[in-house]
Amino acid sequence: MRIRSFLLWPVLLLLPTIYALSQQSTANSAAVHMVVTVEAKHGNTPPELTQQDVMVSEGKVRDQVTDWIPAKNDHAALDFFLLIDDGASLALGSQLEDIRQFILNQPPTTRVGVAYMQNGVAQVVQNLTSDHAQAAKTVRLPQSVLGADSSPYFSLQDLIKRWPQSTVRREVCMISDGVDWFGGTSSNDPYVSSAIEDAQKAGVIVYDIYMPGSGHEAHSYWRWYWGQYYLSQLADETGGESYYIGFQGAPVSFAPYFDSINHRLGNQYFLGFLPKPEKKAGLRRVRLQTEVPNAELVSSPQVYVPASPE
Repeated sequence: MRIRSFLLWPVLLLLPTIYALSQQSTANSAAVHMVVTVEAKHGNTPPELTQQDVMVSEGKVRDQVTDWIPAKNDHAALDFFLLIDDGASLALGSQLEDIRQFILNQPPTTRVGVAYMQNGVAQVVQNLTSDHAQAAKTVRLPQSVLGADSSPYFSLQDLIKRWPQSTVRREVCMISDGVDWFGGTSSNDPYVSSAIEDAQKAGVIVYDIYMPGSGHEAHSYWRWYWGQYYLSQLADETGGESYYIGFQGAPVSFAPYFDSINHRLGNQYFLGFLPKPEKKAGLRRVRLQTEVPNAELVSSPQVYVPASPE
């Protein structure tokens, strides 16, 4: 009996540790993950942050941060789609080389896909591939037909719905005038809101570059205004960035915009946190903060949270 008791003591001593590890494993499995971009408030180089530097809140409730992993090295994988409006002006032709160069400059860890917006559908001309030279070859002039894309937001939704779920980063750059020929002109366009919700649920970050459409009506002041408004709203609500030069038409070059996107891609992190338990799944509004000087956390203001287990 004495021998048995001696053998039992180490097991009893280990039980709290085993229980703690079990609880930690369960907690981590319930964690929600999202991609966060760290920007510098001043200058171009943001500081590097640690897990202890990041705070996540839901209302007045502070959530526990479980992961803060730089999207580099073993975690650098990225799936990136270029979604180009087939109704864009032929002036886009002067930007094709910038688009191709952006694709060619991507690291080996990035897979690139190319699709064109046509009648509310994302016509994929190049599936996601690590062969950047091949992807660059598929970039072409737009059809430049008025209404070739009835709503760019339909095409974005179509792309997201057909994009398989993955643990790697998933991001899109839309090149469009942002005009929604179905939604009209109001600050609460239902089709824009629906596209934002789909992107948030899928964890897809959207960047957009304003490019005027074809035809006289596409060049009206109000079309420009609302198109840029919707594109900015889409980027802000998904954690991306919107690029345009006001109401002066097409930019001289896309290169500075692509440089900005590359800079953002190089300063991203995977954030994991434990949300408040809720019986119902859905989008949850969260607030990210840091007290580190000269650092700003940029992400979607909402993240999809599954229902808590019973």
